[in-house]
Amino acid sequence: MFEQLFAIARNTFFESIRQPIVLVVLLVATLALVLSNPLSAFTMEDDQRMLVDIGMATVFLCGALLAAFVATGVLTREIENRTALTVISKPVGRPLFVIGKYLGVAAALTLCTIYMSLVFMLAELHSVLQTVRDPIHVPVIVFGVGATFLGVGAAIWCNYFYGRVFASSVLVFMTPLLVLAYVFSLMFGPDFTPQPISLAFKGNIWLGLICLMVAIQILTAIAIAASARLGQVMTLCVTLGVFLIGLMSDWILGRPMSRLRAVWTDRARAEGLTEEVEVVRQFALTSGEVQIATNPEIQHVSSVPLTSMAEGWEMMQYGGLSVVRAIIPNFQVLWMSDALTQGHVIPVGYVAMSALYGVMYVGVALGLAVILFQRREVG
Repeated sequence: MFEQLFAIARNTFFESIRQPIVLVVLLVATLALVLSNPLSAFTMEDDQRMLVDIGMATVFLCGALLAAFVATGVLTREIENRTALTVISKPVGRPLFVIGKYLGVAAALTLCTIYMSLVFMLAELHSVLQTVRDPIHVPVIVFGVGATFLGVGAAIWCNYFYGRVFASSVLVFMTPLLVLAYVFSLMFGPDFTPQPISLAFKGNIWLGLICLMVAIQILTAIAIAASARLGQVMTLCVTLGVFLIGLMSDWILGRPMSRLRAVWTDRARAEGLTEEVEVVRQFALTSGEVQIATNPEIQHVSSVPLTSMAEGWEMMQYGGLSVVRAIIPNFQVLWMSDALTQGHVIPVGYVAMSALYGVMYVGVALGLAVILFQRREVG
Protein backbone atom coordinates (compact mmCIF):
# COMPACT_ATOMS: atom_id res chain seq x y z
CA MET A 1 0.00 0.00 0.00
CA PHE A 2 2.77 2.43 0.92
CA GLU A 3 4.60 1.71 -2.34
CA GLN A 4 1.45 2.52 -4.30
CA LEU A 5 0.86 5.67 -2.26
CA PHE A 6 4.46 6.78 -2.79
CA ALA A 7 4.25 6.10 -6.54
CA ILE A 8 1.05 8.16 -6.91
CA ALA A 9 2.44 11.01 -4.78
CA ARG A 10 5.75 11.00 -6.67
CA ASN A 11 4.12 11.11 -10.09
CA THR A 12 1.74 13.85 -8.95
CA PHE A 13 4.62 15.88 -7.53
CA PHE A 14 6.57 15.92 -10.80
CA GLU A 15 3.40 16.45 -12.80
CA SER A 16 2.54 19.48 -10.65
CA ILE A 17 5.90 21.25 -10.86
CA ARG A 18 6.03 20.68 -14.64
CA GLN A 19 2.95 22.80 -15.22
CA PRO A 20 3.77 26.09 -16.98
CA ILE A 21 1.55 28.02 -14.56
CA VAL A 22 3.98 27.15 -11.74
CA LEU A 23 6.92 28.76 -13.54
CA VAL A 24 4.83 31.82 -14.46
CA VAL A 25 3.56 32.41 -10.91
CA LEU A 26 7.01 31.85 -9.39
CA LEU A 27 8.55 34.26 -11.88
CA VAL A 28 5.97 36.92 -11.01
CA ALA A 29 6.51 36.26 -7.29
CA THR A 30 10.30 36.57 -7.69
CA LEU A 31 10.01 39.90 -9.50
CA ALA A 32 7.51 41.21 -6.95
CA LEU A 33 9.69 40.17 -4.00
CA VAL A 34 12.85 41.64 -5.50
CA LEU A 35 11.13 44.90 -6.45
CA SER A 36 9.50 45.15 -3.03
CA ASN A 37 12.87 46.20 -1.65
CA PRO A 38 13.28 49.46 -3.62
CA LEU A 39 9.53 50.16 -3.66
CA SER A 40 9.35 50.01 0.14
CA ALA A 41 11.72 52.98 0.37
CA PHE A 42 8.91 55.45 -0.31
CA THR A 43 7.07 55.15 3.01
CA MET A 44 7.03 58.01 5.46
CA GLU A 45 8.14 55.96 8.48
CA ASP A 46 9.57 52.44 8.81
CA ASP A 47 10.38 51.12 5.32
CA GLN A 48 11.35 47.67 6.60
CA ARG A 49 7.82 47.12 7.93
CA MET A 50 6.45 47.80 4.46
CA LEU A 51 8.92 45.32 2.99
CA VAL A 52 7.77 42.60 5.39
CA ASP A 53 4.10 43.36 4.63
CA ILE A 54 4.64 43.19 0.87
CA GLY A 55 6.77 40.07 1.12
CA MET A 56 4.34 38.13 3.31
CA ALA A 57 1.39 39.16 1.13
CA THR A 58 3.23 38.12 -2.05
CA VAL A 59 4.12 34.69 -0.67
CA PHE A 60 0.57 34.09 0.57
CA LEU A 61 -1.18 35.33 -2.56
CA CYS A 62 1.07 33.47 -4.99
CA GLY A 63 0.87 30.34 -2.85
CA ALA A 64 -2.93 30.56 -2.88
CA LEU A 65 -2.94 30.99 -6.67
CA LEU A 66 -0.68 27.96 -7.08
CA ALA A 67 -2.91 25.91 -4.79
CA ALA A 68 -5.95 26.95 -6.79
CA PHE A 69 -4.48 26.29 -10.25
CA VAL A 70 -2.35 23.22 -9.54
CA ALA A 71 -4.58 21.31 -7.13
CA THR A 72 -7.78 21.91 -9.09
CA GLY A 73 -6.51 19.98 -12.09
CA VAL A 74 -4.91 16.88 -10.62
CA LEU A 75 -8.12 14.86 -10.27
CA THR A 76 -10.05 16.50 -13.10
CA ARG A 77 -7.22 15.96 -15.58
CA GLU A 78 -6.88 12.31 -14.58
CA ILE A 79 -10.59 11.73 -15.13
CA GLU A 80 -10.74 13.58 -18.45
CA ASN A 81 -7.70 11.69 -19.78
CA ARG A 82 -9.11 8.36 -18.51
CA THR A 83 -5.88 7.67 -16.62
CA ALA A 84 -7.77 7.57 -13.31
CA LEU A 85 -9.77 4.59 -14.56
CA THR A 86 -6.55 2.76 -15.41
CA VAL A 87 -5.13 3.30 -11.94
CA ILE A 88 -8.32 2.58 -10.01
CA SER A 89 -9.04 -0.57 -12.04
CA LYS A 90 -5.83 -2.01 -10.59
CA PRO A 91 -5.66 -2.96 -6.89
CA VAL A 92 -5.51 0.73 -5.88
CA GLY A 93 -8.39 1.99 -3.78
CA ARG A 94 -10.00 5.34 -4.41
CA PRO A 95 -9.07 6.68 -0.95
CA LEU A 96 -5.44 5.80 -1.62
CA PHE A 97 -5.64 7.52 -5.00
CA VAL A 98 -7.05 10.75 -3.52
CA ILE A 99 -4.59 10.84 -0.61
CA GLY A 100 -1.67 10.17 -2.94
CA LYS A 101 -2.77 13.00 -5.20
CA TYR A 102 -2.96 15.38 -2.25
CA LEU A 103 0.46 14.40 -0.92
CA GLY A 104 2.02 14.98 -4.34
CA VAL A 105 0.46 18.41 -4.77
CA ALA A 106 1.22 19.33 -1.15
CA ALA A 107 4.90 18.45 -1.65
CA ALA A 108 5.04 20.51 -4.85
CA LEU A 109 3.43 23.54 -3.20
CA THR A 110 5.70 23.20 -0.17
CA LEU A 111 8.70 23.36 -2.48
CA CYS A 112 7.26 26.42 -4.22
CA THR A 113 6.53 28.13 -0.90
CA ILE A 114 10.06 27.44 0.35
CA TYR A 115 11.45 28.94 -2.87
CA MET A 116 9.37 32.11 -2.48
CA SER A 117 10.22 32.33 1.21
CA LEU A 118 13.95 32.17 0.46
CA VAL A 119 13.67 34.95 -2.13
CA PHE A 120 11.72 37.03 0.38
CA MET A 121 14.23 36.40 3.18
CA LEU A 122 17.12 37.40 0.93
CA ALA A 123 15.31 40.64 0.10
CA GLU A 124 14.58 41.19 3.80
CA LEU A 125 18.20 40.46 4.73
CA HIS A 126 19.37 43.10 2.28
CA SER A 127 16.97 45.54 4.00
CA VAL A 128 15.59 48.72 2.48
CA LEU A 129 18.09 51.47 1.65
CA GLN A 130 16.40 54.38 3.40
CA THR A 131 19.27 56.81 2.77
CA VAL A 132 22.20 56.96 0.39
CA ARG A 133 24.49 56.23 3.33
CA ASP A 134 22.96 52.81 3.93
CA PRO A 135 25.36 50.12 2.64
CA ILE A 136 24.38 47.66 -0.08
CA HIS A 137 24.42 44.09 1.23
CA VAL A 138 26.96 42.75 -1.24
CA PRO A 139 26.81 39.07 -0.11
CA VAL A 140 23.05 38.95 -0.75
CA ILE A 141 23.50 40.27 -4.28
CA VAL A 142 26.54 38.09 -5.06
CA PHE A 143 25.16 34.84 -3.65
CA GLY A 144 21.59 35.48 -4.80
CA VAL A 145 22.53 36.34 -8.39
CA GLY A 146 25.06 33.50 -8.41
CA ALA A 147 22.42 30.99 -7.31
CA THR A 148 20.05 32.29 -9.99
CA PHE A 149 22.59 31.93 -12.79
CA LEU A 150 23.65 28.46 -11.62
CA GLY A 151 20.05 27.26 -11.28
CA VAL A 152 18.89 28.61 -14.63
CA GLY A 153 22.07 27.39 -16.32
CA ALA A 154 21.68 23.89 -14.92
CA ALA A 155 18.01 23.81 -15.99
CA ILE A 156 18.92 24.90 -19.54
CA TRP A 157 21.68 22.28 -19.67
CA CYS A 158 19.33 19.48 -18.55
CA ASN A 159 16.64 20.64 -20.94
CA TYR A 160 18.96 20.81 -23.96
CA PHE A 161 21.03 17.68 -23.41
CA TYR A 162 18.67 15.41 -21.46
CA GLY A 163 15.23 16.65 -22.50
CA ARG A 164 14.17 17.50 -18.92
CA VAL A 165 11.27 19.91 -18.47
CA PHE A 166 12.67 23.40 -17.93
CA ALA A 167 9.98 24.57 -15.48
CA SER A 168 10.50 21.72 -13.02
CA SER A 169 14.28 21.74 -13.41
CA VAL A 170 14.53 25.43 -12.52
CA LEU A 171 12.54 24.92 -9.31
CA VAL A 172 14.43 21.79 -8.28
CA PHE A 173 17.84 23.38 -8.87
CA MET A 174 17.06 26.88 -7.62
CA THR A 175 15.59 25.98 -4.22
CA PRO A 176 18.66 24.25 -2.70
CA LEU A 177 20.95 26.85 -4.29
CA LEU A 178 18.93 29.63 -2.65
CA VAL A 179 19.21 27.81 0.68
CA LEU A 180 23.00 27.95 0.32
CA ALA A 181 22.84 31.59 -0.81
CA TYR A 182 20.75 32.51 2.23
CA VAL A 183 23.03 30.66 4.67
CA PHE A 184 26.17 32.18 3.16
CA SER A 185 24.60 35.66 3.23
CA LEU A 186 23.86 35.25 6.95
CA MET A 187 27.54 34.55 7.56
CA PHE A 188 28.68 37.95 6.30
CA GLY A 189 27.86 41.58 6.89
CA PRO A 190 27.12 44.07 4.09
CA ASP A 191 30.83 44.46 3.33
CA PHE A 192 31.68 40.72 3.57
CA THR A 193 32.75 41.05 7.21
CA PRO A 194 32.33 37.62 8.90
CA GLN A 195 29.62 37.48 11.53
CA PRO A 196 27.65 34.84 13.49
CA ILE A 197 24.65 33.45 11.61
CA SER A 198 22.41 34.13 14.59
CA LEU A 199 23.10 37.88 14.31
CA ALA A 200 21.06 38.32 11.09
CA PHE A 201 18.78 35.28 11.29
CA LYS A 202 15.11 36.28 11.71
CA GLY A 203 13.46 33.25 13.25
CA ASN A 204 10.29 35.23 13.97
CA ILE A 205 9.69 35.80 10.26
CA TRP A 206 10.28 32.13 9.51
CA LEU A 207 7.60 31.23 12.06
CA GLY A 208 5.21 33.56 10.22
CA LEU A 209 6.10 31.87 6.93
CA ILE A 210 5.41 28.45 8.45
CA CYS A 211 1.90 29.66 9.31
CA LEU A 212 1.46 30.71 5.68
CA MET A 213 2.55 27.24 4.56
CA VAL A 214 -0.16 25.76 6.78
CA ALA A 215 -2.76 28.04 5.16
CA ILE A 216 -1.62 27.02 1.67
CA GLN A 217 -1.88 23.34 2.58
CA ILE A 218 -5.44 23.91 3.80
CA LEU A 219 -6.33 25.52 0.47
CA THR A 220 -4.76 22.59 -1.35
CA ALA A 221 -6.92 20.09 0.54
CA ILE A 222 -10.04 22.17 -0.16
CA ALA A 223 -9.18 22.24 -3.88
CA ILE A 224 -8.72 18.46 -3.93
CA ALA A 225 -12.08 17.97 -2.18
CA ALA A 226 -13.88 20.30 -4.59
CA SER A 227 -12.30 18.68 -7.66
CA ALA A 228 -13.60 15.29 -6.52
CA ARG A 229 -17.02 16.31 -7.82
CA LEU A 230 -16.71 19.58 -9.72
CA GLY A 231 -15.00 20.54 -12.94
CA GLN A 232 -11.80 22.54 -13.08
CA VAL A 233 -13.44 25.95 -13.53
CA MET A 234 -15.91 25.46 -10.69
CA THR A 235 -13.20 24.02 -8.45
CA LEU A 236 -11.07 27.08 -9.15
CA CYS A 237 -13.96 29.38 -8.21
CA VAL A 238 -14.67 27.45 -5.00
CA THR A 239 -11.00 27.51 -3.95
CA LEU A 240 -10.55 31.23 -4.58
CA GLY A 241 -13.90 31.93 -2.90
CA VAL A 242 -12.86 30.05 0.24
CA PHE A 243 -9.55 31.92 0.18
CA LEU A 244 -11.27 35.32 0.11
CA ILE A 245 -13.91 34.42 2.70
CA GLY A 246 -11.25 32.86 4.95
CA LEU A 247 -9.27 36.10 4.87
CA MET A 248 -12.37 38.08 5.93
CA SER A 249 -13.78 35.47 8.30
CA ASP A 250 -13.40 37.68 11.38
CA TRP A 251 -15.09 40.60 9.62
CA ILE A 252 -17.91 38.65 7.94
CA LEU A 253 -18.69 36.14 10.71
CA GLY A 254 -16.82 37.25 13.82
CA ARG A 255 -18.26 40.75 13.90
CA PRO A 256 -21.94 39.71 14.03
CA MET A 257 -21.10 37.13 16.70
CA SER A 258 -19.27 39.73 18.79
CA ARG A 259 -22.20 42.10 18.38
CA LEU A 260 -24.62 39.46 19.70
CA ARG A 261 -22.34 38.70 22.66
CA ALA A 262 -22.17 42.43 23.44
CA VAL A 263 -25.98 42.68 23.42
CA TRP A 264 -26.28 39.67 25.73
CA THR A 265 -23.62 41.14 28.05
CA ASP A 266 -25.55 44.41 28.25
CA ARG A 267 -28.71 42.51 29.18
CA ALA A 268 -26.87 40.55 31.84
CA ARG A 269 -25.35 43.78 33.21
CA ALA A 270 -28.78 45.41 33.34
CA GLU A 271 -29.97 42.51 35.48
CA GLY A 272 -26.91 42.70 37.74
CA LEU A 273 -25.45 39.41 36.56
CA THR A 274 -22.00 40.70 35.59
CA GLU A 275 -18.84 41.82 37.33
CA GLU A 276 -16.13 44.17 36.13
CA VAL A 277 -12.72 42.63 35.42
CA GLU A 278 -9.61 44.63 34.58
CA VAL A 279 -7.65 43.11 31.70
CA VAL A 280 -4.07 44.25 31.13
CA ARG A 281 -2.67 43.19 27.77
CA GLN A 282 1.06 42.66 27.34
CA PHE A 283 3.17 41.53 24.40
CA ALA A 284 6.72 40.24 24.20
CA LEU A 285 8.78 42.20 21.65
CA THR A 286 11.61 40.91 19.52
CA SER A 287 13.87 43.47 21.18
CA GLY A 288 13.50 41.57 24.47
CA GLU A 289 11.19 44.14 26.05
CA VAL A 290 7.62 43.55 27.18
CA GLN A 291 4.97 45.95 25.91
CA ILE A 292 2.16 46.62 28.37
CA ALA A 293 -1.03 48.40 27.40
CA THR A 294 -1.13 51.85 29.00
CA ASN A 295 -4.91 51.82 29.49
CA PRO A 296 -6.19 48.61 31.10
CA GLU A 297 -9.34 47.24 29.47
CA ILE A 298 -12.43 46.89 31.62
CA GLN A 299 -14.58 43.90 30.70
CA HIS A 300 -17.93 42.85 32.08
CA VAL A 301 -17.94 39.11 32.77
CA SER A 302 -21.33 37.44 33.09
CA SER A 303 -21.93 35.03 35.96
CA VAL A 304 -24.41 33.10 33.79
CA PRO A 305 -24.01 31.69 30.25
CA LEU A 306 -24.45 34.51 27.76
CA THR A 307 -26.65 32.31 25.58
CA SER A 308 -29.26 32.39 28.32
CA MET A 309 -29.71 36.11 27.53
CA ALA A 310 -30.73 35.36 23.92
CA GLU A 311 -34.16 36.47 22.70
CA GLY A 312 -36.16 35.58 19.62
CA TRP A 313 -34.04 34.31 16.72
CA GLU A 314 -30.73 35.43 18.20
CA MET A 315 -29.70 31.97 19.38
CA MET A 316 -30.42 30.44 15.99
CA GLN A 317 -28.54 33.24 14.27
CA TYR A 318 -25.56 32.81 16.60
CA GLY A 319 -25.56 29.06 16.12
CA GLY A 320 -25.66 29.39 12.33
CA LEU A 321 -22.76 31.83 12.35
CA SER A 322 -20.79 29.49 14.62
CA VAL A 323 -21.33 26.54 12.30
CA VAL A 324 -20.30 28.49 9.20
CA ARG A 325 -17.26 29.90 11.00
CA ALA A 326 -16.21 26.38 11.99
CA ILE A 327 -16.53 25.15 8.40
CA ILE A 328 -14.75 28.06 6.70
CA PRO A 329 -11.01 28.15 7.49
CA ASN A 330 -9.98 31.28 9.35
CA PHE A 331 -6.83 32.48 7.61
CA GLN A 332 -6.64 35.50 9.91
CA VAL A 333 -5.19 33.29 12.65
CA LEU A 334 -2.45 32.22 10.22
CA TRP A 335 -1.63 35.73 8.96
CA MET A 336 1.28 36.90 11.12
CA SER A 337 2.23 40.05 9.22
CA ASP A 338 0.74 42.40 11.81
CA ALA A 339 2.68 40.74 14.63
CA LEU A 340 5.89 40.88 12.60
CA THR A 341 5.58 44.53 11.63
CA GLN A 342 4.83 45.53 15.22
CA GLY A 343 7.83 43.64 16.56
CA HIS A 344 5.83 41.12 18.59
CA VAL A 345 7.30 37.69 19.32
CA ILE A 346 5.40 34.83 17.69
CA PRO A 347 5.26 32.03 20.28
CA VAL A 348 6.39 28.63 19.04
CA GLY A 349 3.42 27.12 20.85
CA TYR A 350 1.07 29.27 18.77
CA VAL A 351 2.70 28.02 15.57
CA ALA A 352 2.37 24.43 16.82
CA MET A 353 -1.33 24.96 17.55
CA SER A 354 -1.76 26.52 14.09
CA ALA A 355 -0.07 23.51 12.51
CA LEU A 356 -2.40 21.21 14.47
CA TYR A 357 -5.37 23.26 13.25
CA GLY A 358 -4.10 22.84 9.69
CA VAL A 359 -3.58 19.08 10.07
CA MET A 360 -7.10 18.62 11.44
CA TYR A 361 -8.62 20.75 8.69
CA VAL A 362 -6.68 18.92 5.99
CA GLY A 363 -7.82 15.59 7.47
CA VAL A 364 -11.47 16.65 7.35
CA ALA A 365 -11.13 18.01 3.80
CA LEU A 366 -9.46 14.83 2.57
CA GLY A 367 -12.14 12.73 4.27
CA LEU A 368 -14.77 14.73 2.40
CA ALA A 369 -12.78 14.32 -0.83
CA VAL A 370 -12.70 10.53 -0.40
CA ILE A 371 -16.45 10.43 0.24
CA LEU A 372 -17.22 12.57 -2.82
CA PHE A 373 -14.85 10.63 -5.07
CA GLN A 374 -16.21 7.22 -4.09
CA ARG A 375 -19.27 7.50 -6.34
CA ARG A 376 -17.87 9.67 -9.09
CA GLU A 377 -17.93 8.16 -12.57
CA VAL A 378 -14.36 7.96 -13.88
CA GLY A 379 -14.92 5.82 -16.95
